[in-house]
Amino acid sequence: MYKVKLYNNIAQVGLDTFNENYEVKEDLENEDAILVRSANLHDLDYNPNLKCIARAGAGTNNIDIKTCTEKGIVVFNTPGANSNAVKEIVFAGMLLASRDIYGGIAWAKTQESNENLAKDMEKQKKKYAGTELNGKTLGVIGCGAIGVQVANLALRFGMKVRGYDPYMSIEAAWNLSRYVKHDSDVKDLYKNSDFITIHIPLNDKTKDTINKETIALMKDGVKILNFARGGLVNEDDILGALDSGKVSAYVTDFPSPKLVNHPGVIAIPHLGASTAESEENCAVKAAQETMHYLQYGNIKNSVNMPECHMDFNTPFRICVIHHNVPKMISQITNGLSDDNANIENLMNKSKNDIAYTILDLDKKASAQTIEKIQSIQGVIRVTTYQGDTL
Repeated sequence: MYKVKLYNNIAQVGLDTFNENYEVKEDLENEDAILVRSANLHDLDYNPNLKCIARAGAGTNNIDIKTCTEKGIVVFNTPGANSNAVKEIVFAGMLLASRDIYGGIAWAKTQESNENLAKDMEKQKKKYAGTELNGKTLGVIGCGAIGVQVANLALRFGMKVRGYDPYMSIEAAWNLSRYVKHDSDVKDLYKNSDFITIHIPLNDKTKDTINKETIALMKDGVKILNFARGGLVNEDDILGALDSGKVSAYVTDFPSPKLVNHPGVIAIPHLGASTAESEENCAVKAAQETMHYLQYGNIKNSVNMPECHMDFNTPFRICVIHHNVPKMISQITNGLSDDNANIENLMNKSKNDIAYTILDLDKKASAQTIEKIQSIQGVIRVTTYQGDTL
């Protein structure tokens, strides 16, 4: 029986994905896995049995990735599960930035006792008139699951679209329309876009991606949208650009006290992925990732481990998380020699300094062999699986 501990409310359809081999609830000890949305796990004392954490969402800032990697705990996220929800709200943001819809609605709500509303409305609407999206250029920074959908939909609005992503995956490239211009230098995107939307993760390298230097490269009156992470845009610099008119609107899903009252800021209270459908999609995907790892040792959509998955057609499997250094494979396979076990399938993948090796065997490795492999310098974690129990 696998134990899966819940943090936050996880959509029931995701919990229903687990079969009878799983105990899934909040009040658990010595859990095998954690499912989480926004709870802060940085101060969590990770128990030695914990094998994986699945975040029902894309961002993993609430998880101590470094500690998890050191302990051999696989951290999953659910890229693409909320992409449609975010895509839709990005276009809502663009429309709100193009035409002062919010200002018009606010004015209309004050006209309850106005007997001349129809006449006054025709005069007043000039204050809220804006421009259309058709014919404008949208720059998309980050062409992952969300960025690709935003770029493709923008074409259907009649927009010209430029994309920048030096790390674009093959899958994303296949899904991106051939009518999206790919900029190899982000400066070209800045110089030519009427709207810029950012869809990249927040880390030390991407923090303050939008700042006074990058804003200076943009068109006068550019509109910037941020539905990714607040720290990607420097708040002081964006406010200065709004005051000068360099930026005509900043749409953000991450309000702060510094931003909310500025007339050029359209602040949305983190609604990007907050739809019933998105929460359900994320919950199901997180549950599936957890099950595939706990039962088969397969890794997909991990932020700290290499993607590595292989059909399990043999009686026994060993999975090893280890440092990405020379001669690790030979040391691991030599460790199996005492059991006279045949390696029927082997896969090894790496991600930066970490590697993951799957070995499918015709015989069960002894406890002494597992201990021997675990003792190899550079090995972080060894996990065994038995096919006929799944």
